[in-house]
Amino acid sequence: MAQVSADRIAVSTWSLHRLLGTTYPHDLTTTEIGPMQETYGEGEESLLGLPSVLANHGYHRLEIVSFHLRSRDPIYLGELRDQLRIANVRLQTLLIDAGDISHPEHGARDTAWVASWIEIANELGAENARIIAGKQKPTRDALDRSVKALTALAHGNAGSSVRLVTENWFNLLAEPAHVHYLLDKLDGRIGLLGDFGNWGGASKYSDLKSIFGRAELCHAKANFIDGDLDEADYGQCVTLAEEAGYKGPYTLIFDSEVPGEWHGLATERDFITSRDV
Repeated sequence: MAQVSADRIAVSTWSLHRLLGTTYPHDLTTTEIGPMQETYGEGEESLLGLPSVLANHGYHRLEIVSFHLRSRDPIYLGELRDQLRIANVRLQTLLIDAGDISHPEHGARDTAWVASWIEIANELGAENARIIAGKQKPTRDALDRSVKALTALAHGNAGSSVRLVTENWFNLLAEPAHVHYLLDKLDGRIGLLGDFGNWGGASKYSDLKSIFGRAELCHAKANFIDGDLDEADYGQCVTLAEEAGYKGPYTLIFDSEVPGEWHGLATERDFITSRDV
């Protein structure tokens, strides 16, 4: 038995969306960044200021959701890269948070849009870029459209240090068989980010255990009930991941009204790192 080391803990900007407040919505018809929206209020911190704040809280791995970037301008991206370096925070993943590459009509458009964001991941020096495999119902045609698009994206990113991954998310990858089908067809060209919170129901734990042996990254989302961590569920998820052979980082996902964001993240972190697994 061993404990999960603190250097395997990461934080997503989604978990601090109230702290950041503003978002920059995506329009799939253009690569331009949309106008700022105070989606969660004015916010108390900017994305440029986040790396130092994150380091002050003891976190040194970050995942950035694409709609938190206020610009794709090289100068802004350079500033963000500098702030990450100064704070000694690794940009683990750029989460490309829109597009449906499996769509029969808009798939090609969305694939080109995703490709433009993979370029941003490269400019930022991200270690990974997460792509949504698709939102269509998991027919063979839709899965094969996704495989074709992901193959093309991987080919376009050849030679880069940015690893492309996808996630067990939306209709297309709503059960293990479809995840395995997709990954088998891709033959290692695309990795897997396993998310604890995307699947539910009676088969949740067996389904997650089925895919976590293939996972390279993890979104470790916990449920909070009246501000208290659902330790039974979270414990099951962490244990099944470790037992399946998962060795990657745990990105803390916090999405509750209470407790506050930093408190919720610390609760998740301490639960994972204090357990014998």
